[in-house]
Amino acid sequence: MVNILVVDDNDKIRKLITAYLKSEGYNVLNAGNGIEALDIIKCFNIDLMIADIMMPKMDGYTLTEDLRNSNYNFPILMVTAKETIEDKKRGFNLGTDDYMVKPVDMDEMLLRVSALLRRARISAEKRIIFGDVEINYENLSVITKDEVIILPKKELYLLFKLLSYPKKIFTRQQLMDDIWGMDTEVDERTVDVHIKRLREKLNHLNEFEIVTVRGLGYKAEKKV
Repeated sequence: MVNILVVDDNDKIRKLITAYLKSEGYNVLNAGNGIEALDIIKCFNIDLMIADIMMPKMDGYTLTEDLRNSNYNFPILMVTAKETIEDKKRGFNLGTDDYMVKPVDMDEMLLRVSALLRRARISAEKRIIFGDVEINYENLSVITKDEVIILPKKELYLLFKLLSYPKKIFTRQQLMDDIWGMDTEVDERTVDVHIKRLREKLNHLNEFEIVTVRGLGYKAEKKV
């Protein structure tokens, strides 16, 4: 059972979010502020938290910061009326994983919750199952029914990144920053070279392909 903690001082909003989550089979716990949330987290294993920002006693920013400083790594979705880019930057810098502005579309929220839980599971397990193919982060391997393909570290990390977010477009700069680090001196052509090598080694697989998005970057998709 997946445990989701909803933290909001508005009873109506909290009950509405809770009802939608329960309709999808999630187990939901409730807190009216950050202090109550911390008490619950000490007693239950939480898989994801949805938190408002403006709350009494302890707001969502402080709650998120305290949790990350205490090495709680479950996904955090902030739901708030604060919508400036500065507010979003502060939330992301403190460790939130996603951000929705009120009034919240509940169907969209469910999609975001599902995506966040999926990414958290991938991160914890360090492997992705894509059809009949397993991509194993720890062993640097792509495993099929017929073969095991060992990839160089950068190629595997690049593939893992793309397949963790199917259909999401990543620019070359984003991939460089994430895989090679923001301080690297290599240029964007390095990404192209690694993508070319991945295609040469994995083009025979029927489960997925790496697609070039002209003028933007790359994405991974299921093969048609």
